[in-house]
Amino acid sequence: MDDNLFTKRLGEPVSGDQASESDAEGNILLRDTVLTDKLAAFNRERIPERVVHAKGWGAHGEFVPTKDMSKYTLAGLFTKVGKKFRTLVRFSTVAGGRDSADTVRDPRGFAVKFYTDEGIHDIVCNNTPVFFIRDPMKFPDFIHSQKKNPVTNLTDPNAQWDFLSLTPESLNQVTVLFSDQGIPYGFRYMDGFGTNTFSWYNARGEYVYVKYHFLSEQGLKNLDPAEAERIAGENPDFAGEDLRNAIARGEYPSWRVAVQIMTPEQAKTYRFDPFDTTKTWYETDFPLTEIGKLTLNRNPKNFFNEIEQAAFCPANMVPGTGPSPDKMLQGRMFAYTDTQRYRLGVNFNRVGVNASASPVFNYQRDGILADNPVNPINYYPNSMQDVRFSKRVRVVPPTVTAPVKREAPPIKDIDFVQPRDRYLAMDDAERERLTDNIAKSLSGAEKRIQYRTAALFYRVEAGYGTKVAEKLKLNLREVRRLSELSQAELEYATGRR
Repeated sequence: MDDNLFTKRLGEPVSGDQASESDAEGNILLRDTVLTDKLAAFNRERIPERVVHAKGWGAHGEFVPTKDMSKYTLAGLFTKVGKKFRTLVRFSTVAGGRDSADTVRDPRGFAVKFYTDEGIHDIVCNNTPVFFIRDPMKFPDFIHSQKKNPVTNLTDPNAQWDFLSLTPESLNQVTVLFSDQGIPYGFRYMDGFGTNTFSWYNARGEYVYVKYHFLSEQGLKNLDPAEAERIAGENPDFAGEDLRNAIARGEYPSWRVAVQIMTPEQAKTYRFDPFDTTKTWYETDFPLTEIGKLTLNRNPKNFFNEIEQAAFCPANMVPGTGPSPDKMLQGRMFAYTDTQRYRLGVNFNRVGVNASASPVFNYQRDGILADNPVNPINYYPNSMQDVRFSKRVRVVPPTVTAPVKREAPPIKDIDFVQPRDRYLAMDDAERERLTDNIAKSLSGAEKRIQYRTAALFYRVEAGYGTKVAEKLKLNLREVRRLSELSQAELEYATGRR
């Protein structure tokens, strides 16, 4: 058989592919199924892009555990020292579309898929250790505010800063984003952080809480805004090209993988809410424990198949791991899988890159891309087949100690501690660049939003707010006055309707 015999999508050979069947005057015949098949396929080449993290790059690799963590977890992924686990990593920007530039000021996604003997395990990270919000109810509004205005289709500083200044818990992430770390030099030179709090449990059913860290062995390297803007104009695919070329040269990027570990007892008394994604656990309180190494060593052979169709979800957890009372995690556990059902279909696991490396058995059937077993049994319980359930899977029990209610926690002084510490840890030059970046972005917003935001920075640290106010030519006395108001008073004073 000639492997290169040209055919239609279902294998029927064709006589040519460069001309339509038509009469002498150029009228095309509807019977030309070679043409209609080709056009219909072309019309459907693009699947819906991700609502966030639309533009991404990725590569295959391996994870090797270097420390037996069986004291804390029964997951083979973290206990089988020296075993190589196949991995896939997708890096991305957050706010832009599929054709946006790689060098914009934006958080970077860092999603890791592990193929294990007990199913898929995903750790969906960002390159920043904190996030803008701590409740998933705010997520659609946050994204709407950061993307383009629905009327003008232009970036809208009013919407961006209006939302952020009405969500003061975002200040920690804002400080990271507008700092030197805001524009990484490609994907090889940045760390990854699980951001969310997860749980581990061991063979005795004892559990702890963990945060994941991926620490670049290439070191950290960032772009200044002018250089980033120049590169965006010359090569908007800069970061993806850098990653692909490095792997092609045999310069395999790698990351040390570490965790922070907190006991349930420590979680009850820690001064920061350990399940709040706008906060970090200080490493002086919970040191990093190195548990393995991640290396990327193989480029995708087909980008669409292996990267664009890759489906990640933090709900994909192997035995020995589980969720926590982290609200954002619980929201993501639904949202990530649901978006893949929308983009790829309910059987997205049938796409090769998403397929489990271990056997799959259940009674779910039908839908797009279904591959149903030849078996009349599609229900459980039944008396026709012996079915086993894992004794390794346990549920870390949630503890409900107060009435369930729909109520956002109030903004407190503790919400300003970490951005203050982050600002004070910078040297003078870093603070200048940080406030320059903020002022440039904020300058396009209305004055009332500028005053509200500058007052919040002043509440974080007087010098921080002063620099932002001066660069925006705001009345510093008014900024100081506004900073002394409660959040509700501040919003009213700056025109929240």
